[in-house]
Amino acid sequence: MVKQILVPFEGEGFGVEDLTWGQIGFWEGMYNTGQSATMGGITADLPPGTGIDEVAEGLAFVVGRHQSLRTRLRFEPDGRVRQVCESSGQIPIEIVDAGDGDPDEVAETVRERYSVVNFDYEHEWPVRTAVIMKGGELCRVVTVYLHLAVDATGMDLVLADLASRDPETGAAAGPVTAVQPLEQARQQRAPAALRRCAASLRYLEHVFRTMTPQRFGEPKYPEDPGFRQIRFRSPATALAVRRIAEQENTNTSSVLLACFAVGVARHTRNSLVMAFMLVNNRFRPGFAESVSPLVQLSPYLIDVADATLGEAVARARGSVLNTYKNAYYDPRRQDEVIAQVERDRGEEIDYSCFYNDRRRQDRGLSCEPMPTDAEIRAAVALSEYEWQSPPDMPTRKLYVNVDDPPGAIDFVMSVDNRYFSIDDTIAVARGMETVAVEAALDPTTPTGVAAMVGQLA
Repeated sequence: MVKQILVPFEGEGFGVEDLTWGQIGFWEGMYNTGQSATMGGITADLPPGTGIDEVAEGLAFVVGRHQSLRTRLRFEPDGRVRQVCESSGQIPIEIVDAGDGDPDEVAETVRERYSVVNFDYEHEWPVRTAVIMKGGELCRVVTVYLHLAVDATGMDLVLADLASRDPETGAAAGPVTAVQPLEQARQQRAPAALRRCAASLRYLEHVFRTMTPQRFGEPKYPEDPGFRQIRFRSPATALAVRRIAEQENTNTSSVLLACFAVGVARHTRNSLVMAFMLVNNRFRPGFAESVSPLVQLSPYLIDVADATLGEAVARARGSVLNTYKNAYYDPRRQDEVIAQVERDRGEEIDYSCFYNDRRRQDRGLSCEPMPTDAEIRAAVALSEYEWQSPPDMPTRKLYVNVDDPPGAIDFVMSVDNRYFSIDDTIAVARGMETVAVEAALDPTTPTGVAAMVGQLA
């Protein structure tokens, strides 16, 4: 049985503006796939006695506080898509009675429905909330956000806002100081932002004129369409990465990028590795605490030929700086640049390789004791993998996500079956672990791809 209440909200700031560059990227992905991109989950550990009124108050608080959560889209006759932010309104909360059902199962059914059913972008607020009741008591809260409103960091900021409210008055810990989406859109038209965009597009053009056009060659398994996904859990990589970061005096992000690049290069037998990276632009002024989508794609290019693994880490550190520096631009211009380069080169360029480091833990140098050679070697035997359902949305030939569960590194990798067999997929995942272990034990180990340059597996 499902009922609904409407929760009024009010907030500062309203108006109609162009989409931000971060919003454009997510919108293009949703438009091309026909599927709303969402994130969110289920809250089960509610304080005893939590009532619907408290959930409604919390929802009204965050929606009023952050423009992106009270913003919808407007589709103009000329084809433009614009954001429309309102200063007040009402947002629904569904009340779902679990009846005789398991509250966890009922909550998961609601979460799946919220995630699968497309949002009404023009008329629906970008937050869906439900409370699950059992025996008259509230026992679960389901919240799903449209990706046009938040990215992963933005969602964490919303949760932090709720947790830091004054317990007596419900007041926020402080005012919103981050640049919100309406102002982001206005700033994008300023000369400084346009210069930044132009520089990023020049970098993109350089990468596409430099990279190998067809890194994966022709399909080796054309009879096997579709995609598969593996989660490869590696305690050895977690230990090795800490050790390498200490040895090379760098961050673990650069270390993992080097492991990824060398692992892929060894498999493809091509030392020049390019991947689109998902870059969080929150390091830019005013964006750190903005509840809005700020992740954009930026190309990462590295040549690991004629190098030791230690040198590959150093190259990764330099390459990723260019990637981050050039990650803030109008994504609508990306296709124009790529198309022009393809015309100039007279060939199609394959850029269907993506890398996303989505770890939540600190990426700097660790204060913990460094693992020994014996500990790293022993951890290799602890690696395990499982096959998962492939992504709902069409994926790329190779898409690597990096997670950090306790005591391990997870390589969550989706592949195009026409280019990667089951054995290939396992080999690439295990190959990244092998690179990490080799680099930790002996950073002077050669990458081993110099003799393979230009040859496809």
